[in-house]
Amino acid sequence: MCRVNAYYKEIIVNKSSDIGQGALSKPLPGLYIHIPFCHRKCRYCDFFSVTNKANIPSFLTALSSEMVLRSNLFKSFDTLYIGGGTPSLLSPDQLTALFQKIHQIFRINEDAEITIEVNPADVNDKFLEKAELLGINRLNIGIQSFDDNILNFLGRRHNSNQAISSIHYAREAGFENLGIDLIYGIPGQSRVEWKKNLQYAVSLNIPHISCYQLTLEANTPLGSEYLRGSFEVPDNDELFEWFMETSIFLEESGYYHYEVSNFSLGKSMMSRHNSKYWRHVPYLGLGPAAHSFDGVKRWWNIRSLKSYFRMLNSDRLPVENCEELNSENLKLESLFLGFRTKAGIKLAEFEEKYGYDLSEDRKIVMLIEAGHLEIKNGIMQPTRT
Repeated sequence: MCRVNAYYKEIIVNKSSDIGQGALSKPLPGLYIHIPFCHRKCRYCDFFSVTNKANIPSFLTALSSEMVLRSNLFKSFDTLYIGGGTPSLLSPDQLTALFQKIHQIFRINEDAEITIEVNPADVNDKFLEKAELLGINRLNIGIQSFDDNILNFLGRRHNSNQAISSIHYAREAGFENLGIDLIYGIPGQSRVEWKKNLQYAVSLNIPHISCYQLTLEANTPLGSEYLRGSFEVPDNDELFEWFMETSIFLEESGYYHYEVSNFSLGKSMMSRHNSKYWRHVPYLGLGPAAHSFDGVKRWWNIRSLKSYFRMLNSDRLPVENCEELNSENLKLESLFLGFRTKAGIKLAEFEEKYGYDLSEDRKIVMLIEAGHLEIKNGIMQPTRT
């Protein structure tokens, strides 16, 4: 039995009038596959991954079993996202076997967006040729920084030359739909240096840029060092200024700031897969620690490779826990997800779905009067401030 998260119960009681984005259409779900292997763990990373690559064959076998067990959940997908971990460390044969199994078990639409996350150190002719043959049409490159000092501090295994070369190699191979990740607010990183990173990315005409604030988790090496007082980080006011400068600079450079951390050169270059998360579109996640959502229920897999193997060897789904979302849960989630995005909340659709006029909510009116929200053409959107 699924439990309703106690956090949501508290919110329902205290904020029963909170509401959010309602979408009347039913777009196709997305498929996410988590590859939980890395050559080494980055010092800031809290995502589930392991460094023992000898387990990859056993993982691919277990993953195939999970695919079979989930084969009837959704009819088809129009996005496929291979994330991690570091999916680009799979060998060409392993990557081929993975895609053969995916297409054998699931229906992936012909016009699907198919993304794979890659480390710049892995981008070479052999990998890119295989990716193209497998139908991968979007690369998300984990650049993080074009500064070697910052890369060393973060524990990345690539250097700035590899970061730059990976973009050039990808383009030479015919990949135009490229996304890169960059991190700001790093100890020792000045705002001038951050601006240089953005300027360089813009000069390369990167179609999609994700700009993430460094998050220090206690169970990571960097998080532990911070708790011991080894370094300081920018305070919230400083980070807000970094965020504002980033948004202004990239928008003035022609980018569409469509989600808090994401910028694209036009709407066609937005991440179709990630947009599903913010729009409450169902998605299926496979692999250890992967999350799924069917429109009403959310569940997540165990964060243990050993347990993942054991459960699937017994033909059991490797689910750690799940939660049922009632109408109030969905309203609240729609609210904060919708306000993360430029698309905002369509008031008429919301009222039809939830029976509530959002524009007359007292708290919402206060946010509008304070300049944090605005209504344009029947859509309530967050402002930059």
